[in-house]
Amino acid sequence: MLRELQKVFQIPELRAKIVFTILMLAVFRIGGFIPVPGINGEIAVSFFRHATGGGQNLFQLVDIFSGGAFSQMTVIALGVVPYISASIIMQLVVALWPSLQREIKENADQGRRKVNKYTRVLTVLLSILQSAMFAKYAIQMNYSRPGIVTGELLDVQMFGMPILFYMIFIFTMTTGTVFLMWIGEQITDKGIGNGMSLIITIGIVSQLPTAIGLIIQQLNLDSQEPGAMNFTTVLVLIGIFVVITLATILVIQGHRRIPLQYARRVVGRKEVQGGNSYIPLKVNYAGVIPVIFASSLLMFPAIVATFAGTGNWLSEAAQWLSPGSTLYIVLFVALIIFFTYFWTATQFRPDQIASDMKKNGAFIPGIRQGKPTQDYLESTMNRITLIGAVFLALIAILPTIVGRLLGVPQTISYFFGGTALLILVGVVLDTMKQIESHLLMKRYDGFMKKGRVRGRD
Repeated sequence: MLRELQKVFQIPELRAKIVFTILMLAVFRIGGFIPVPGINGEIAVSFFRHATGGGQNLFQLVDIFSGGAFSQMTVIALGVVPYISASIIMQLVVALWPSLQREIKENADQGRRKVNKYTRVLTVLLSILQSAMFAKYAIQMNYSRPGIVTGELLDVQMFGMPILFYMIFIFTMTTGTVFLMWIGEQITDKGIGNGMSLIITIGIVSQLPTAIGLIIQQLNLDSQEPGAMNFTTVLVLIGIFVVITLATILVIQGHRRIPLQYARRVVGRKEVQGGNSYIPLKVNYAGVIPVIFASSLLMFPAIVATFAGTGNWLSEAAQWLSPGSTLYIVLFVALIIFFTYFWTATQFRPDQIASDMKKNGAFIPGIRQGKPTQDYLESTMNRITLIGAVFLALIAILPTIVGRLLGVPQTISYFFGGTALLILVGVVLDTMKQIESHLLMKRYDGFMKKGRVRGRD
């Protein structure tokens, strides 16, 4: 293990990428401790703990995604949820906008820049909307627990509203979200791994000590009386964690090999007759993207409904969409399956693969080249995608099942399966693959120095 780490840091380019990523993530974590001007973070946290009562409600789910910044009302309290919501909307717009699809196909770079531009603008608009509702909710919280908001900010009134507080709150949180979006893009471009996924992952990992503290508290080790949990339950949770981790790795890494045969191939300047190969079709082609999209999409309307206050139909909708409810589970499963197929359909191109196979003289045994090959690849991918989608859905709802069967708070069971585990395993595997690709590229050095290939030990 140490030898492999030494190899990683022996490559200057890869070392610079890793250091840059760590520094950017450290800046993200620092932002999680800077409260919005005029907000008392300690009182806000105590209010949220009292409001949640130790259970897993909507606010705790958002708080886990933001690494604890939401409950403290810090500058990055909204996290990357607005950006993910904007990305979902833009993905749907691209799928339903033929002219934009043609532009992306004809000029991929220009089309990608246009989509990124629209995504950023939409992120700012969603951040303004959510931060405005959060500001209204903070004022309501201040009525129940005075001291959360500084009184001087509430004294500046206009049209019967504390306009100064709204302006500071909205501007600060929107700026924090835009800054997080910039950090994520910088990590993706100049660092290692996917920036947005790493930000979510670090936020989840930062909440792990809290979950461990809750386990110790539930065991009630300081007293002779039995706690809400016992060591048997902890062992069962650890066993579930290990099994789910292994199963997640197997499914994310698993693929089906489609055999290929070559009538003839040109290797360099020589023509080689025959040959065998295969096409690896991943069982979980979309990775953890469907889980992130489904979670964020369910968070957004529920947050809007919760911030709208009580006594209206929106508050009732928020109760129906609270994590753990039957409607939430059904919608969560349906969205995961939908986004798995949607992402696979937008990224997997059987027509392009069939065309490349025909150009290279490759064919699938028993399947004619061209359209039959395309149809075969598409139908095969649809079948294995169903397996991956169902698995993702089962893992995502596992915390609710474990919590109900063992009587464990969902704040604890959340870290032993479900969305958090899927994101952690998926992002770690993706980052390791990128590091491995850099190691493979730098396996040989000295191409231009001495005129010969020199192997790296």
